Amino acid sequence: METEKMDENEWDYHGEGNKSMIVAHSQRCIVLRFLKFLPHRNLTAEEVYQHLHNILDFGKHVMKQFLGENYVHHGEVVKLPLDFLKRLCLKVQSERPESRCEKEMDISGYAMCLPNLTRLQTFPFIEHRPIFCIEIKPKCGFIPLSAYTTKEIKKKMCRFCMHQHLKVSKGKWKRISKYCPLDLFSGHKQRMHFALMSLLQDSQNNLKIFKNGTLIYGCRDDQEYLSDLNELAHHLKPFFLTADGLVAGPQCTKNILKELIHVLTSTLLSTSVDSGRAGKIKSIPVSQSRNYCEASCFCMDFLRNGKHKAETTGLPKGCILYKTLQTQMLDMLDIEGLYPLYKRVEKYLEECPEERSTLLLDGPYDETFFEKLKELSVEDNGSIEYAVTKIQQYRVAMTAKDCSIMIALSPTKQEERYQLFPMMLI
Repeated sequence: METEKMDENEWDYHGEGNKSMIVAHSQRCIVLRFLKFLPHRNLTAEEVYQHLHNILDFGKHVMKQFLGENYVHHGEVVKLPLDFLKRLCLKVQSERPESRCEKEMDISGYAMCLPNLTRLQTFPFIEHRPIFCIEIKPKCGFIPLSAYTTKEIKKKMCRFCMHQHLKVSKGKWKRISKYCPLDLFSGHKQRMHFALMSLLQDSQNNLKIFKNGTLIYGCRDDQEYLSDLNELAHHLKPFFLTADGLVAGPQCTKNILKELIHVLTSTLLSTSVDSGRAGKIKSIPVSQSRNYCEASCFCMDFLRNGKHKAETTGLPKGCILYKTLQTQMLDMLDIEGLYPLYKRVEKYLEECPEERSTLLLDGPYDETFFEKLKELSVEDNGSIEYAVTKIQQYRVAMTAKDCSIMIALSPTKQEERYQLFPMMLI
């Protein structure tokens, strides 16, 4: 990436989370990821550079090993002109959501450069054709059965559904979403279809749809979602035109969305030979956790109709949802079991601060770090090493719980109506 002549007018605000902000180039298929900090938190340029490199190494040497080489894009750290950063910061400020403006974009001189997965113009046969990208944040797909869990509700309801009630009560969202991650991760197609339709109806922060890199659907919380779905169907219609009139008539929107959900489900369940090095680690049996959430609208209807438990087909080993779930399940103790271990390490470091680097608490995220993550025993021997391993596994699990799955969709010249490219973004 050439950084000598940077023009802020060639970059547009793309989105942001709690820790970072993204701007996208208007012509090239790249984005810049900037760190965000509270005002007056003074980090040196060198500290920001090291922080970004740690993120890069964590993605490259840890998350890629669990999710597969083809699914994780780690990017590169780039140095940018300070005057460009100041102008860019001023340009995008008015486009930022008010709720995100508590933190400021870092302008110390460094950012991460990554491919813009919402555009995907790296394949010659899809140039000059519309590109749709569906971004799904599936969230945590299991309910832990940790011996340390003390709250009975945590054994019956998933974290996402509990947080829905909390966020609605605090006014962040107007209504509770019917989406439940356990339905999506069940592998049962009917449950998965229900989950994906629920995301379309109440996308919140968990589903976005882009057309040629521009957000056209998602992050809405009002009563107009039916008209939004009609507009979305209009955008998608060219993807599903068939000789049998699939999208004709008054059921047009319903048929298009049904077909879209079918395509997404098939993609999420498709397997890959790219298992990553974590494929050699002993799998964590999903049966060790509850396979349905009592707050799930699908499962409530299922149980109401006389079924004793919700069906779960199971995920094919090697599909992206299976890899994601296995990585999430490195959180085997739940936060209630982990917190005493955190306090153990904290006390140890107060007495022996020089041991921090030896324990690899801040990296480097390399082969040695990855090898330590393979220890899946939950029998506490009282050692600092055991506590550190569980803390690091928890960090990896939390990353997988907050990742995005990006699915690109485009017409092709072949007989198929569309071509799919699933990717992972962490």
